[in-house]
Amino acid sequence: MPALDDANLGEIVVSEADLKARIAALGHQITEDYAGRAPLLVGVLKGAFVFMSDLARAIDLPVEFDFMAVSSYGSATKTSGVVRIVKDLDIDLSGRHVILVEDIVDSGLTLSYLRKNLKARNPASLEVCALLVREGRQKRSPTLKYVGFTIPPAFVIGYGLDVAERYRNLPYVCIWGGAES
Repeated sequence: MPALDDANLGEIVVSEADLKARIAALGHQITEDYAGRAPLLVGVLKGAFVFMSDLARAIDLPVEFDFMAVSSYGSATKTSGVVRIVKDLDIDLSGRHVILVEDIVDSGLTLSYLRKNLKARNPASLEVCALLVREGRQKRSPTLKYVGFTIPPAFVIGYGLDVAERYRNLPYVCIWGGAES
């Protein structure tokens, strides 16, 4: 783990303890909402893998996993505005109860694209579980059933979120204090 005195690490926005508590609560809520069903968690790589792993263990149901990789950032800290699928799903979504697991909702562009794409695959249901929602960045308010935290409109890293593939391993979420990539 990077040293805490790393000059690139800014203010902690969500602590490790707060992450654990909120993810436990989200897991409990999903367990109640999907009682008697086995939801399919679709993680958006790479950022959601840490969150999805902890979330899955907090859900007291049999769950299945699949992953998509999409890109709208590249190695930059600002979205390019163009979403492309880098890795598609392996599982057929027809008739499945799907929970799309996102690390962060920023402009909402990626989320909107993914919702349309996944709905076209005829799931029985489709909900979104986002760890973070960056306030004030969406053109319209996204409809999210499960939200971890609303955060300020700053670029954040840690707990799966990165800058140039670094800092995903931080056990908390903090503001990126380094120069833009």
